[in-house]
Amino acid sequence: MHETTLLLIEVGALLLGMSLLGRLALLIGISPIPFYLLLGLAFGEGGLIPLDASNEFLQTGSEIGIILLLALLGLEYTATELFGSLKSARLPGILDGLLNALPGAALALLLGWGPVAAVALAGVTWVSSSGVIAKLLRDLGRLSNRETPAILAVLVIEDLAMAFYLPVLSAIVIGVSLLQGAISVAVAVGVVALILYVALRHGHIVSRLFPADQYEPLLLGVLGLTMLVAGLAAQVGVSAAVGAFLVGIALSGRVAANASQVLTPLRDLFAATFFVFFGLTSDSSGLVPMLLPALALAVVTIFTKLITGAYAARQAGVGTLGQWRAGLSLAPRGEFSIVIAGIAVAAGVAPAIAPLATAYVLITIIAGTFLARLPDAAWFRAAVRRRAAARPAAGPA
Repeated sequence: MHETTLLLIEVGALLLGMSLLGRLALLIGISPIPFYLLLGLAFGEGGLIPLDASNEFLQTGSEIGIILLLALLGLEYTATELFGSLKSARLPGILDGLLNALPGAALALLLGWGPVAAVALAGVTWVSSSGVIAKLLRDLGRLSNRETPAILAVLVIEDLAMAFYLPVLSAIVIGVSLLQGAISVAVAVGVVALILYVALRHGHIVSRLFPADQYEPLLLGVLGLTMLVAGLAAQVGVSAAVGAFLVGIALSGRVAANASQVLTPLRDLFAATFFVFFGLTSDSSGLVPMLLPALALAVVTIFTKLITGAYAARQAGVGTLGQWRAGLSLAPRGEFSIVIAGIAVAAGVAPAIAPLATAYVLITIIAGTFLARLPDAAWFRAAVRRRAAARPAAGPA
């Protein structure tokens, strides 16, 4: 069979399956993310029928999905709001790094993998998944909630920290010189600073580049700028997601509102592709031996993320229920954890990190998808109110 024909069949079958599973998720009343992951596992490495022809196509689609998720999230906020949240989240960001990196480092040392593997596994457990959390917030209708800016501030701090961490990790595992590592970090930080400056000081000029009421050139222009900036950011060692998020922050007014409207269908398509592709690239047969350590690590670090999110929301003046929502929303890990594990494995550092990281990410995504809905349950809200009635409230939930 011709390769293009096979690609069409595989992609068409996957999209149809995703549609049916998405409808099932809506009927049950949960996010479709776990279903997309399981669908990918069923047809990935070690699954029922491996899909080969569409692998490269889906990989590209998944990368576009993350970019669009973060770009549209950025469109919901202004540069002033972002910087206000970042200033208030400095202490939560430090706490987040300490609480969530230490369990991964400790497990690597307990397993006898050595200090280099400990640095890598610390990164795996530290960073939450911006893509998964962005979709969860949208699916649950929480983009306008009071705790959402605090959640985003923690995510942005984490993603910006990756501009330091990834070059340092690469230098450690590959053994490049200290000077090369320092240059990589300096370039990455410089690019982030430049994008932040343009977003804050000249965002209104960027918005004028696009016709707010002409949807076709608006769609092409905003999508093109987002992908261009994301690609340039990734090229110098900065997260493509951070670049896309800051493009969204830079746009404002009718341009931002209409861009969000025209890009939403593309985001929905490619974001769903990201989760399926993640499952497709996970070897289900290699996950089984690592399920128990991954589960133990997930339990500990979901709890530490709960502390981080609750503290960040409390610092922002959010009430008790909002603090629970913030903490539980930060549970999922994702794209960065897999990238970090890949860097370590490629350098020959503890090959078992790959299946451990994959199992860990799958557990946190699936558990986090359900845990994020917990504060919406009537019994949970009643319990929080009863407890809050016994002491002064921190503010409205």
